[in-house]
Amino acid sequence: MKFGRSEIGQAIVEFALLLPALVLLLVGLMEFSLVWNSRNTVLFASRDGSMLAAEGGNIDGTDCLVLRRIESDIVSPSTTLRVQQVAIYWSDQNGDQIGSNQNIYTRSGSTSCDYPDGSTVTVPYTLTTAGYVESTRCSTLAGCGGSHTTVDTIGVRVTYQHFWATSFVRFAGNSVTFTETTILRAEPQL
Repeated sequence: MKFGRSEIGQAIVEFALLLPALVLLLVGLMEFSLVWNSRNTVLFASRDGSMLAAEGGNIDGTDCLVLRRIESDIVSPSTTLRVQQVAIYWSDQNGDQIGSNQNIYTRSGSTSCDYPDGSTVTVPYTLTTAGYVESTRCSTLAGCGGSHTTVDTIGVRVTYQHFWATSFVRFAGNSVTFTETTILRAEPQL
């Protein structure tokens, strides 16, 4: 089948009209997949951190273990350099923070933790708010007195800033910040 000159020209014009929409769709798909990957990575790090916080309970150095695990869980194409803060807090059953009981760590400077066995761990976070000290966490089924009537539920909230890979999406700003939270009940001790 032969095409005339006008049909070839018409195909080129149609392609030229559809090309920008196709490129925009592909770039949008790529940006969405990178944001979704970062979100899932941060969610996994939050879950893993809350599991360690629940296992550690009121043992000194638990927060450093949580922060170190979050650092190791956030992998490429995401990067730990974009973690804004990590909050470890006393939670109710719905995931809401109870009072001002939270430790907020920002990703700057460093914090060192000493463990009962004499070892020390240093993480690239600075404690900016100390309202939920490890020794005050309740991991006893019968409660620990005061408002701790049973085992604490511990939450880990990770705030992450994702920068766009292309300039097509930058009309909405250079980045998007999101927070992922996971709560777990502390492992009970007798």
